[in-house]
Amino acid sequence: MPPIRVFRKARRLLAAALLLVAASALTASAQDYDPKGSLTFATNADPTLNPWNASAVIESNLINTILFDQLVRYDPTDLRPAPGLAESWETAADGLSWTFHLRQDVTWSDGEKFNADDVVFTFNDAILVKELGANRASTFTPVDRVVKVDDYTVVFELNRPFSSLPYYLAYYSGMLPEHVLKGAENPLTVASFNKGKPVVTGPYRVDEFVSGAYVRLVPNENYWGPKPKLASITFNIIPDGNAQVAQLLAGGLDMVSITNPALLAGVSRNPNLEVIRQSQNIWYFVALNLDDPRFQDVRVRQALLSAIDREAMIAAIVEGYGVEATGPIAPLLQAFYDTDVAHWPYDPELAKSLLADAGWTPGADGILQKDGERLTIDMPTGQFGYLVPATLLVQQYWEDVGVEVKVDTIEWNAFIQKAVVNRDYDAMLAWWSTPPTPDQSGYFASAAAEVGNNIPNYRNPELDALWEAGRAATTLDGQIAIYNQVQQIIAEELPYLFLWYPDMIAVRNTRIGGMYDINSAANFQYSFNWFVKP
Repeated sequence: MPPIRVFRKARRLLAAALLLVAASALTASAQDYDPKGSLTFATNADPTLNPWNASAVIESNLINTILFDQLVRYDPTDLRPAPGLAESWETAADGLSWTFHLRQDVTWSDGEKFNADDVVFTFNDAILVKELGANRASTFTPVDRVVKVDDYTVVFELNRPFSSLPYYLAYYSGMLPEHVLKGAENPLTVASFNKGKPVVTGPYRVDEFVSGAYVRLVPNENYWGPKPKLASITFNIIPDGNAQVAQLLAGGLDMVSITNPALLAGVSRNPNLEVIRQSQNIWYFVALNLDDPRFQDVRVRQALLSAIDREAMIAAIVEGYGVEATGPIAPLLQAFYDTDVAHWPYDPELAKSLLADAGWTPGADGILQKDGERLTIDMPTGQFGYLVPATLLVQQYWEDVGVEVKVDTIEWNAFIQKAVVNRDYDAMLAWWSTPPTPDQSGYFASAAAEVGNNIPNYRNPELDALWEAGRAATTLDGQIAIYNQVQQIIAEELPYLFLWYPDMIAVRNTRIGGMYDINSAANFQYSFNWFVKP
């Protein structure tokens, strides 16, 4: 049965609103801020202080952005690539190489000079070594190697064009110190570095890391950029979102991300707190393990999505702070977001019909079966944000159409290891936060299955070719045409069961200044601007 095609103009308005950047006095003289001021944030679990470690996700990304500078940053006004550790860059006419010119005034926190050797090491000895399983390595599959031209010039040699390379270099892609990690059997798993006091190039360094309690950062005296304006930044490890909000209201935290909009009622009554609402390139999904023959039938995937009342989930889980998702390109990317794609509305009868067409019929107990096998789905979920209640809702919807679902709630880091790293699941609910580019190939490409970010292990040569064509396209119109095709295929094939694009809600103390509000990744890249008002 064909899906329904719909247009959603409201999403365009949502995307347009993103471009209204609010900055809180991004420059401050000495008399405008408290030089002894400190900020305290929350994180859900112990971070891993190596941006390329496979477990360094979510709770680690923002801290690592403060610690490890990247070759490229996002311009906080429009999220285009802007200079970071690289002052400038250019690509060859054939698109098969990129040359980056590095700053010559950068020093690691231990006093050693940053240079091309660090960039070459980060890629050639860590990210591009497939056996090491670096986090997000699948997004750099077009890169064959990085070559040192001189101490402050490197060339990324490609096996195919990669027009979005600067966007990915700006996305949680901190550089590693060669002089510290060279010689390690695996530079991504050095415990004294990852869980201690790593050598960094960012505006802050680690002063103390107490597992299960906090990570405290202090200014990096060797930072090459503007002098940080805070005496310290502390990340308290608080797994429970309600506890985070309670500490925020009590004055123990300065900013938290809100995972339950119902908690905003208490926040709104506090004159010292302000709510920041942002649209970002984030999509929540249910991943089905496509190595399982049951889920290789597209009718089963279409049925399982049709069985989920996504509008009701958005209302119940995020209280309307989001819109229904149809694919990986969110409304944030206005030029590329295609509203005219296959849409699978909530229709349990259609779900039952599609499952019947695929050979699944009710057994005596009402559970669907095929060839004597019950349709039972093991679904682990991690204790983080919306994941547990959203997973329980999916369980309910699927059981309503005859699917048996066994939910296993586990600690967050254990969930990442089980589901994301080991691919040990039938179904799992999570989200991807991606760079602000339509090139989402690292989450879908066949080459990214098994060990990359393609966690359903989806393989489609036609889609692979389109991703590559998009990376090679040199005009906006050409890119739009290609990525529209990508969205059409994905909406039909459903390599992921797309749930919603969330609005990110943060609450912060009004004493904080110097923060950009357009995007969390860009905000943390400019942490040297943050200050406490006197």
